[in-house]
Amino acid sequence: MAKSIVQLVDELPEDNITVKVLKALDFVAPGEWNNLVGFDKTIAHFTGETDPKTLQRIRDRAASLYLDPTQGYQGAVGLYQAIDKADVAMGTAALANKVGEKLSFLSFLSNITPKADTTQTIDLLLKIAIEVIAFCKLNGIPQPNPQIFANSLTKNYHNAGSIRMVALVCIDGLLPLGPNFLTKIHAIIKNINPGNIAGNPVFSGIQDQLPGETTGDRLGFVNQCFSAVEGWMNQLVAQTGITPESIFNHLGNFIQMADDNLDFVAAFLDQTTNYYEHTGIQTVAQRLILDAYESLQAEGESLSDQDSDNEDGNGEFSVGDPVEVWDKKEEDWYEAKIRKIKVKKDKTRYYVHYVGYGSSEDEWVKEKHVRGGNLEDADENGYAVGQKVKVWDDDEEEWYTARIQKIDGNQYRVHYLDEDDFEDEWVDLDEIC
Repeated sequence: MAKSIVQLVDELPEDNITVKVLKALDFVAPGEWNNLVGFDKTIAHFTGETDPKTLQRIRDRAASLYLDPTQGYQGAVGLYQAIDKADVAMGTAALANKVGEKLSFLSFLSNITPKADTTQTIDLLLKIAIEVIAFCKLNGIPQPNPQIFANSLTKNYHNAGSIRMVALVCIDGLLPLGPNFLTKIHAIIKNINPGNIAGNPVFSGIQDQLPGETTGDRLGFVNQCFSAVEGWMNQLVAQTGITPESIFNHLGNFIQMADDNLDFVAAFLDQTTNYYEHTGIQTVAQRLILDAYESLQAEGESLSDQDSDNEDGNGEFSVGDPVEVWDKKEEDWYEAKIRKIKVKKDKTRYYVHYVGYGSSEDEWVKEKHVRGGNLEDADENGYAVGQKVKVWDDDEEEWYTARIQKIDGNQYRVHYLDEDDFEDEWVDLDEIC
């Protein structure tokens, strides 16, 4: 019997080679991925709910949705699992499951042979195709559409999905194929024919998941997927400046590297990690939890005995208001609209939808992280008296919420929320955001 989504998330490892590798890649997408383990913890992270009864209701609804054959959640998890299982050529479970210690793989290199460039290219292309299909399943798109996926990848692919695509570029692209991996892939694609791909073990493992009646049709779809995301991959490399050497160096901070032959390193990681399955489960869990949470709210179910609706805007804002929301990871404000409001233990929270992003990014945020936008009386720097801002504290290395009281050129007198008046101070322009 297949495991439930709750079991899958609860059983995710907190620390193994896969987790170490993904953490090492944080330098490419800083703060994007958090290794959320445990279904209730994941619910709390994405909904802000902590009441045990509320967690149970969301968990039960999510488990039910996951088993619904008309939904794409279980199918997406199956795709992520299939691509990793098909890509593992040797058993290294004992090594992969070692936790909390530096890992040396020198003794394993003699048992691992790097893939030929053509085989590596096919594997990378198939992973992209699987990502496109899984995305469409999760978003209710009847037919896999590479261009819709590419648009979403550019605009709003975040969290586990983002680090998964970063790992794809680094582990399956740059390390084994080199800095000009995109050019090399193009050259290899020109010489690939249905006969080449039919014998690939990864293709054999997932070919039934690809659209098309013949191997040629399926190969055509795979090429379409690559063409759709090639621009994003090229932009990622250009913007971050990542190289095979920089990836290797950052991996060395988490795993003891005993060899600097990068194609051998790539082969080792390919065969000892399951980053597609690991982050794929997390992606499905996030979407599933948000959908379950929204469906319960749409039915008018009270999710917590301590919650009360505040639709009339008794707090600082009302439903429908355009606002700006502080993103702690990006350290910047993003345009959003308030969709729901709730009060919990006299604390107001807002459920916001980010302008230009998909509904999967909707989330509950604290009132201190929300401010009004489009101020008519703003100064030349875009600030106004009464405006909520974030002030940087060099000593604490942290942003604090405050309101502007007075403006004198590029100097701003601020009052910190929840602090006494004697904490008020003048700060420079470069200290606020």
